[in-house]
Amino acid sequence: MSNYILDFEAPLKVIDEKIDMLRLTGTKTGENVSSNIKKLEAKLEQKKADIYSKLSRWDRVQLARHPNRPHSLDYIRMISEDFFELHGDRYFAEDPSVVCGLMTMEDKPYMVIAQQKGRTTKENLYRNFGMSRPEGYRKALRIMKLAEKFNVPILTLIDTMGAYPGLGAEERGQAEAIARNLFEMPLLEVPIINLVIGEGASGGALGIGVGDRLFCQENTWFSVISPEGCASILYRDSSRAFEAADAMKVTAADLMEMGIADKIIPEPNYGAHYDSDGAAKVVKETLIKEFQYLLNMDKEELLRQRFVKYERIGSWKE
Repeated sequence: MSNYILDFEAPLKVIDEKIDMLRLTGTKTGENVSSNIKKLEAKLEQKKADIYSKLSRWDRVQLARHPNRPHSLDYIRMISEDFFELHGDRYFAEDPSVVCGLMTMEDKPYMVIAQQKGRTTKENLYRNFGMSRPEGYRKALRIMKLAEKFNVPILTLIDTMGAYPGLGAEERGQAEAIARNLFEMPLLEVPIINLVIGEGASGGALGIGVGDRLFCQENTWFSVISPEGCASILYRDSSRAFEAADAMKVTAADLMEMGIADKIIPEPNYGAHYDSDGAAKVVKETLIKEFQYLLNMDKEELLRQRFVKYERIGSWKE
């Protein structure tokens, strides 16, 4: 198991440590401990199944933030044969929190726009913790327009705590940059799949989150604000984020129930942080199948169904 353990994963760590101690004992003494190890491994799997079948919304928020979850560049590496990165918004600067480029899956081209977090402090400072500035959204739109020009389908990978709220970002038109993407993306005449691989918070996620399909991995969340932000506003106490997560209904299952998400992509072995290769395999199979379906539509039908999708979201009474 990972050295980073969430509170609800603590019982798993205890069993895992016992397995490691048994292996060490067997190595040192030459004693055959394989049967005991098998029993503990079976107990570990049973305990894991029990814990992950009862996850709360707040537990899933924590899993979406797990530092060992695959990030966007990890998925790009695992699902594509080739990737050529494209840089710059042609207005102000390069924003490393948004990774854009041309990739191939099974020898077919796709344009990918992905929000990228770091793992180390240095990487997170470089990627700005996955929080994009206006130039990131303008770069994304430039690449989307390029994809439309050459009739290449678009994949967006969503994983952000939100758009960067700094003074410089606001001065350079953060709201306008996101709004421009929301205006332009529904009109793009190529298939677009949006995939939430971690956190999907606020306009920061929506800035690259409009398309024909919204897919969510099993342990992800997507909402207008983070649970902590909501708790700070509603309860004047960010420590009540677990209550806010329940009130907002932020999980992939909630999004499916509300008609916002189109598919939940399962995570093998109870979590992508346990089995990144397995998670990437399921993601790739799902994307290829859905892109094949969307690419068979003519442009008029593609746009018509896209507009109908958004018209159907929500419920109201007159």
